[in-house]
Amino acid sequence: MSFITKPKVHHPSLTKNAIGLTRRDYEGAITTLCAGCGHDSVTAAIIHAFWELDIEPYKVAKLSGIGCSSKTPAYFLREAHGFNSVHGRMPTIATGANAANRELILIGISGDGDSLSIGLGHLCHAVRRNVNLLYILENNGVYGLTKGQFSASADPGSTSKGGEVNHMGAIDGVLLAMGLGATFVARSFSGDKAQLVPIIKAGLMHKGFAFIDVISPCVTFNDHEGSTKSYAYTREHQIELIEADYVPVREEITADYEPGSVKRVILHDGGSVLLRKVGEDYDPTDYERATAHIREHKNRGEVATGLLYIHEDSQEMMEQVEAVAGPVYNQPYENLCPGSAELEKLQTRFR
Repeated sequence: MSFITKPKVHHPSLTKNAIGLTRRDYEGAITTLCAGCGHDSVTAAIIHAFWELDIEPYKVAKLSGIGCSSKTPAYFLREAHGFNSVHGRMPTIATGANAANRELILIGISGDGDSLSIGLGHLCHAVRRNVNLLYILENNGVYGLTKGQFSASADPGSTSKGGEVNHMGAIDGVLLAMGLGATFVARSFSGDKAQLVPIIKAGLMHKGFAFIDVISPCVTFNDHEGSTKSYAYTREHQIELIEADYVPVREEITADYEPGSVKRVILHDGGSVLLRKVGEDYDPTDYERATAHIREHKNRGEVATGLLYIHEDSQEMMEQVEAVAGPVYNQPYENLCPGSAELEKLQTRFR
């Protein structure tokens, strides 16, 4: 017998956050992913991040496409809004949700197949528009639902479980997002909760498109010797550029940013990210140097993790188009349906 729901009875000693909820209140259904799947570790980090931020679940909309990764939203925030779209179309659905209700906190979960193959075009335009969305890419380098074929993020020279060698180049999600103008870019490892939770918290508080590439090994099809997305390879080659933490703002604080020092990057909504520099001369607000640093580690076969880039003065999509504040459904009827005369004027502009 199997159970897909968890009991709602909580132990009375569980710690509650500022709005009276425990971590259990941010959970979802029981996972049906393979035992030991990195995606479940990402789920645990997401639950912890929402709980620590005191976010009410009903204010959240969680979205996904198709793939093992896209099952993740079922496993957290059972009381949140949710939409499971067709393969690769999640960014488009998220764009529409953001346009309809700017008050929703949007989190999209995708995979390297869903994002970097069939959904690549949709992801690119969501980044370009700076949709107010936390986009988590659970990256394992394979198509787990269809028995482990190489995905677009599989590194050249890596081997499949059956011994086949990948000769094609890989799409690096982090470099892609930065090249398209993403205003928040980070990378982490599903097995490093201490680093991943603060990054997720910062991404949730960022106004604009926040992209987090999470190396999340597939224990069934991509955790063998020869894989560059396995647990062993990632732990051996992981290089942490910065240690990130989310700190609520109490007053404005400035600090020098020398190697080994701490820098606080203020986010648009008043939150901040506390950065502890590890890499020599690394500054996440310097686009050119950040891109060069990421490429340098990539060329060494290393996985650079941490908050890699953040744009401090960006405008999210709905601010750019000067949209009305609040949900569209709160607008007066005459604003939503201005009549045939106004429609004719609009059509005339495009003739």
